Amino acid sequence: MIEVLAKLGRGPVFLAGEVLECVITFTNPLSASSTSASSEMLAWASAQIHCQFHASENRVALPPSDGSKHDVQAENETVFVPNRGERGQCILSTPPKILFCDLRLDPGESKSYSYCETLPVDGPPSFRGQSVKYVYKLTIGCQRVNSPIKLLRVPFRVLVLHGKATRCPPCTDTLPGCTHPADTLAFFPGLKDYQFPQDEAVAPSNPFLEEEESLKKDSRLADLATELLMVATSRRSLHLYNISNTRGKVGTFCIFKTVYKIGEDVIGTFNFSEGDIPCLQFSVSLQTEESIQEEFQRRRGQPISFTMHARHQESCLHTAQSSFSLPIPLSSTPGFTTNIVSLKWRLHFEFVTSGESAGTCLVRGSHSEAVTWTGVEQMEVDTFSWDLPIKVLPTNPILASYVSQFSSTNSITI
Repeated sequence: MIEVLAKLGRGPVFLAGEVLECVITFTNPLSASSTSASSEMLAWASAQIHCQFHASENRVALPPSDGSKHDVQAENETVFVPNRGERGQCILSTPPKILFCDLRLDPGESKSYSYCETLPVDGPPSFRGQSVKYVYKLTIGCQRVNSPIKLLRVPFRVLVLHGKATRCPPCTDTLPGCTHPADTLAFFPGLKDYQFPQDEAVAPSNPFLEEEESLKKDSRLADLATELLMVATSRRSLHLYNISNTRGKVGTFCIFKTVYKIGEDVIGTFNFSEGDIPCLQFSVSLQTEESIQEEFQRRRGQPISFTMHARHQESCLHTAQSSFSLPIPLSSTPGFTTNIVSLKWRLHFEFVTSGESAGTCLVRGSHSEAVTWTGVEQMEVDTFSWDLPIKVLPTNPILASYVSQFSSTNSITI
């Protein structure tokens, strides 16, 4: 018996372009019955990263797969196939790397091997939606002589930046005039929609990142991406929106930014004091809309799938001002687009207004000398809704690791 333990050193969440490092330890446990003849042998072990794609048959129409190519080796249990038995299609994989060949372990002996691989920048993010799923896993395959392969799967989460950089974060030069290495720029597929001021250097705050040691290149890239995200989401400017229906103005809505990182709070305020129409109740929902690209829709014009992540509801009759705060879950997926699916974020507002003036919402009591006011039993109301698109970007992967459903440590016994 050999115990195989795989541990992700930094946590189970990564940014695309980072290096995933996993330490895999093989142990022959020492038992009371162990003797010098209780050594265990493994023929080989290999590791590989792959992304598995699964689509709902009711919502997504994928092109038929080519069934003419029949992989005989994939059915052979002695061939390392990382996604064997997995649902869906393998849409991305890294080259397999051999950890060892012919490993012999005496009782109580263990050996560790380090697996390192750069996560592709052109892959989709981890996502579990109503129509499609993108799941990343590191698979370690081990085999005894003349025995089937045993697979240890280590799931992890990938966050992706989208778009194409127009300025280089290390030096703030306009591309392509910058002289930084191409792989540095490739790590920032992102944020072409966000214009950074020319007098503000988007540079790492950690002075050690200026060192040029090749071994620390990937940690520099991660910190640079985090710095770029911080600058993109810290810019504030006042956005005012008039809320009105066919009968007149209800109030105004104020928000100071529309670009956020996962883990932040979306904060907004209402001012009903200048409204002509009394607002009885409002609700604000933080939602994602998952839409399938037209060529992959099962039915033409099929509806978009909505998911609610947070909601605030409040009664506000005779309220001059109000506010809300909606947290963006760290476990949620930032907005992204692939050739099959698009995910966008929005604030969905619903308002209930009175069909009468504010004074008719109360009636005066007549059963005592004291003046009392009570609400009317019936009231004519109008309802309407409004959607405000917002952008949600990734955050520091270390922060997202704290709430990840995945474990940094996985094991099997073979």
